[in-house]
Amino acid sequence: MTTPSLEDAQAVLAAQPFSTMMGTVLSQYDDAGVTLELDLTPQHLQQHGYVHGGVQSYLADNALTFAGGQRLGPAVLTAGINLTYLRPAAGEKLIARASVQAATSRSAVTQVEISAIKDGQEYVCSVGSGTISAMGK
Repeated sequence: MTTPSLEDAQAVLAAQPFSTMMGTVLSQYDDAGVTLELDLTPQHLQQHGYVHGGVQSYLADNALTFAGGQRLGPAVLTAGINLTYLRPAAGEKLIARASVQAATSRSAVTQVEISAIKDGQEYVCSVGSGTISAMGK
């Protein structure tokens, strides 16, 4: 199986109405892993001014699934994710970096780290893992 190019993967992201609405950008898709970026707006925040946990969960889910898709092909679904919030996320941008830890022909175990960029400084705000499954035929 040939791994799709960054442009192929960006086309998949662009075909996701929710990701388009969120403003997500796929900036890396190669053997080193996957990077998704999200410029933050007031709509991404909760009542205390921090990024809503659901936004981080979405970004983790998508990054983990794109990483799993590198090994399993584009017809994949998330079977489960686990995300731990380390500190509140705030700032101008979120960056999710994901990679595959191990894979079989039908599933991949992936890991993700989400960082926030605030005032030009990057800090890790959450980490997680997921199981990605190839869709049945």
